[in-house]
Amino acid sequence: MDRDRAWQTVCEFVQSEGLRKHMLAVEACMVAYARKYGDDEEKWAITGLLHDFDWEIHPQLPDHPTKGEPILKERGVSDEIRRAILSHADFTGVPRESRMEKSLFGCDELAGFLTACAYVKPTRTIAEVDVKSVRKKLKDKAFARAVNRDDIINGAAEMGLDLDEHITFCIEAMKARAASLGL
Repeated sequence: MDRDRAWQTVCEFVQSEGLRKHMLAVEACMVAYARKYGDDEEKWAITGLLHDFDWEIHPQLPDHPTKGEPILKERGVSDEIRRAILSHADFTGVPRESRMEKSLFGCDELAGFLTACAYVKPTRTIAEVDVKSVRKKLKDKAFARAVNRDDIINGAAEMGLDLDEHITFCIEAMKARAASLGL
């Protein structure tokens, strides 16, 4: 599957504009990390795009992403990408081993949190988001309460990164695609 077919799959299964933008934000972060690590940018893009493609049809855990995986297999998504998507949920029993798997986990919740941080800025743009404000919002349990703070912290740790470094990197990746993210 190439990136265009992955996006078509997202559009087929995901009606929510917000969820589509989340998947694009995760894709932006994943592509930036693939570039940093000298890995296959399209493969990492597809992984970021497809990681939540089944959320609307399987909104209950543990159905997501477990029941979505056979759909991706049917559509020719590689074992490596499907494994990464399964590994982004702790309850699937698929351990995160590869750099791509760890990056998907590390970028998922953070991308959502950074989007929430941008939405409360006066201009509602990612350009106004900085590490200091993100750290402050992470401590506010009422802010973006659905975002799992432990996953953000553990994601950076699993990637072997300092949390501030990871936040900065993802902000920059999302800034580069701010228009398509609506940020």
